[in-house]
Amino acid sequence: MQDIPQQQPVSRRSLLAVGGLAAAGTVGLAGPAAAQPSGDAPVDTPEAALARLREGNRRFVRGRGRHPHQSPRDIRELANGQDPFAIVVGCADSRVSPEVLFDQGLGDLFDNRVAGNIVDTIMLGSIEYAVEHFAPPVLVVLGHERCGAVSAAVEVIGSGGHAPGAIGAIVEALRPVVEPLIGGPGDVVEAAVRANVLAQARHLTEVSETVREKVHAGELAIVGARYDLDSGRVVLLG
Repeated sequence: MQDIPQQQPVSRRSLLAVGGLAAAGTVGLAGPAAAQPSGDAPVDTPEAALARLREGNRRFVRGRGRHPHQSPRDIRELANGQDPFAIVVGCADSRVSPEVLFDQGLGDLFDNRVAGNIVDTIMLGSIEYAVEHFAPPVLVVLGHERCGAVSAAVEVIGSGGHAPGAIGAIVEALRPVVEPLIGGPGDVVEAAVRANVLAQARHLTEVSETVREKVHAGELAIVGARYDLDSGRVVLLG
């Protein structure tokens, strides 16, 4: 998506070790899985899922979005169940809505969003639910340029201060990633955004047997990615 660039071979196994995650946002825990809305070929491999996301991001960047699966007919077809082809772990930032930037629609993506795309126990439960019930072939951990949660963590940790209220919990969750980068060269926020994506993705396979088994079986690829606020492009990390 730099158009998810092809510099990283998108083989089922080469993508398994990358990634990152967050705490659950709006997730539809519907009943039995439904078929994809009319007119779509099945997406049952990591390569096919990434190709669909890549194509959607290209359309979005070019201003040629199709806004699929948003018609009254799609609503009716999806009412009794869902069958998302990808899980997305992303930031709650209002500018980084996965359905918009990947030009997807209802029933396509199982979204999990929280500031700083941090994987906690509740988020992990949401992800495991999707993995078990829908078996999507790809999980994208999506960070983004100039993330406010990461910026706050860099500022608070760098200054030795304290974040107000429950924001402090976000800072502490990001501390293991951010603290080693403080005082380092270059843009520390950018470095921390990238490091956080990869750390959260690794965390998924470290703590979840459900996720780990799917990854080792080649049935699920975990992919770390970064959204560029200035261009609208999504690029793979790793």
